[in-house]
Order: sequence, then C-alpha cells, then structure tokens
Amino acid sequence: MRQENSICFSNINQPESWKIENYMASGGYLQWKKILQGQPGDKARESIIETVKSSGLRGRGGAGFPTGLKWSFMPKNEKQKYLVCNSDESEPGTCHDREILKLNPHALIEGMAIAGFAMDATVGYNYVRGEFIKDCYPIIELALQEAYKYELLGKNILDSGVNFDLYNFLGAGAYICGEETGLLESLEGKQGKPRFKPPFPANFGVYGMPTTVNNTQTLASIPKIIEKGSEWHKDMGTDKSPGANIFSVTGHVKKPGNYELPLGTPFTDLLERAGGMMDGKQLKAVIPGGLSTKVLPRDIISNCTMDYESLESAGSALGTGAVVVIAEGTCMVELLKRTSRFYYVENCGQCTPCREGTGWLYRLLQNITQGKGKESDLALLVDVANRIEGNTICAFGDAAAWPVQSFIKHYYSEFEYMINNHGKSIAA
Repeated sequence: MRQENSICFSNINQPESWKIENYMASGGYLQWKKILQGQPGDKARESIIETVKSSGLRGRGGAGFPTGLKWSFMPKNEKQKYLVCNSDESEPGTCHDREILKLNPHALIEGMAIAGFAMDATVGYNYVRGEFIKDCYPIIELALQEAYKYELLGKNILDSGVNFDLYNFLGAGAYICGEETGLLESLEGKQGKPRFKPPFPANFGVYGMPTTVNNTQTLASIPKIIEKGSEWHKDMGTDKSPGANIFSVTGHVKKPGNYELPLGTPFTDLLERAGGMMDGKQLKAVIPGGLSTKVLPRDIISNCTMDYESLESAGSALGTGAVVVIAEGTCMVELLKRTSRFYYVENCGQCTPCREGTGWLYRLLQNITQGKGKESDLALLVDVANRIEGNTICAFGDAAAWPVQSFIKHYYSEFEYMINNHGKSIAA
C-alpha cells in the first residue's frame, strides 16, 4: 500500500487511527480550520471549487465524473442545499470505502465539511450500507460525535458564521441504492427506486432541494488535495486520470486487499503487489472495475494500465476500482450465471427491461449449466442483454447486460462446449 503520497490511507497504519486526536496530530482538520478562520465567503467557496476542478479529481463511485465540475452545478440561490455521501458500497468486489469509514473516518467528515462549505450546503448526510451496522458504522458514528465535541460541526462553527450539520444514515443493503437517485429516495424513507432524470439532483434532490451526491473515497480525498494543492494531485496518475485510486483486489490472488496506487499503474504491477496468482495458477481473465464492468481476457488486461482511458480503450472500465482476478480452470459459464443471478435478485422491478430481462438472462444460463441449453440460447442471451442495455431509468440495466455481452464475446467456446456436452464444463 503506497504511503508517501497517500490521499485516503495516509495515517491508517497509526494505532487507533480512527480517533480524532490521532487524526489531528497528523494535520487533520487543519484545512477546515483555515477555511473557517479565513474569510468564508463566495470567493473562498469559488477558490475551493476551482482547486478541485484543476486537480482533475474524478468521482470514485464508478462513473468517474469530474468532481469540481459536479460541485459547480449546485445553484447559487437561497434554497436549502444538501450534500450526500454515498457510503453504500454495493458493487460486488468493492471493499475500500468501508476501510475509510473504519480506519480514517475523520478524513471523510472533514472532506464533507469542506465540500458542504464550497457548495453552500449546510446539511450533509452520510448514507452507510446496512451490512456495516456491526463493522464500521459504530466507528463513523463515534467519529461524528467527536467532531461535534470539538465544535468542528454544527451552527456558527468556531465563531465563523459557517453552519454545517452532518448525519449518518443507515441503509438496508439494497444494491440499487448505490445509484444516486435511488439512494435519495431511500434517504427520504421511500422505496429505493431510481428517479427519472432530468431533473437532476443538483436542482431537485433531497426533499426536492438542490443536492450533490459524492462517493466516500471522493470526499475523503478532499482534505489532502486542499492541503497539498491541485498540482500535487495532478503529478500523480496520468494526464487524463490524475491522482491515486484505491484498488480492491480480490479473487485468485495470494494477498487480496486494498492498494492505494497512482492511476496509470500497469495491471501487472498491481497483480504483483497482490502477491501474484494463488497456487501457481495462470491468469485467465480480470473484471477490472467491479462486477458490472466488462471482463477482459489475460492477453488484453496484461497490456492495460489501471486508469480510465486505458481500460475504456480495452473495452471495459475502471468503475469502482474493484479488480476481480480469475485463474485458469474457472468455469466462465458458472461465473456468469452467478453474476446474472445477482442482478436478477437485486433489480428494483421499476423498469420492464430489468424486471423481466434479468430473469430471462438467469434462467437461460441456468438451463445451460443444467444441461438443458440449446445453441440458439447464446444468440438469445446476447439479444436480451442488448434490449436491456440503455433502455432503463438508471444504469442498472447496463450493469446487468455488460457481463453477458463480454463473457459470451470472449468465451463463446466455453458456452458452446457446455451446451454440446449437456452441462459439462470445459474447465472440469
């Protein structure tokens, strides 16, 4: 794990890194105090947004939208404005946001306070995944109490005239609530079903008020960027993908875990840091950005660097930075069936393509693995996936379709073999 220029994990190796005293001992909340002790007006807000813009920071929740640009969309009016942190972390394979909540929660709190000030949002909500209730939720809740105890949140903070109240909100573990408008619906106490856009959250968000939604890692990066400056951030990574990213490496590796590295790091270097392949097996494929991104075979991913542009040109995406490593001997048909079952179970049922199409995908794959498949099923699978993609309110439909499209594209022979051999895997 890179430490010398770390953004989110800079102090996690310290004992009890989650405590406010230890965070402050390493410079924590200094940037927030400087803002409060300066002249906290419109010029100060614009300066922060411009710093974040010029840093090139992109949202780490999966979409990769420029963070500073997103902040600039917040209307400049007298309405109540909200900042929401997406700590739902529901993309399979992703496990870095929970480590920030657990080991460096005050970086997130300070980042949210700075972001709230920059957009003139006086209330923030941290939407935390329901399964975290016994893991990191108690820690982020304690950290929030500490921040209030030190008078770093609340009304007229440190006599600055600045107000920012922050609340943790525990979700119920639905994948669809990782989508920002589904999250907002859940936050309001409704079913977590995505909204039509437009209107976008910047104009109609929580309770119909202007709202910005950012990911945990994105907001936890803000204090370091404000401290070190935009050029420091741009010096890491590539021209189009500046900064560092936390890669959650899972699957058939010797040392699965989270690795904070500059964007543009070669995949082969990341694999080496994760200990290489387990049990001396050969690499077969990689899902590079969470389950919803397209799978890449060994000969393609081995030539990729871990950044937005390289993975996009290879036919996939950086996504959430969740890297699932797949070894030779893995049955890609069974893996796709398990993936499709996930999307079948987790769809919210609002859009017909997802509600009906994900069931079709799962049942067709189930038939193939049970020896009941027909060769025409492969064309039908792709056809159903194509009809789901791009035809739903949110990107869930794309997430369900892309694995099917890419698995069949790259591993058609495995599907064909299983059909012709009545459910027997070529990997067996």
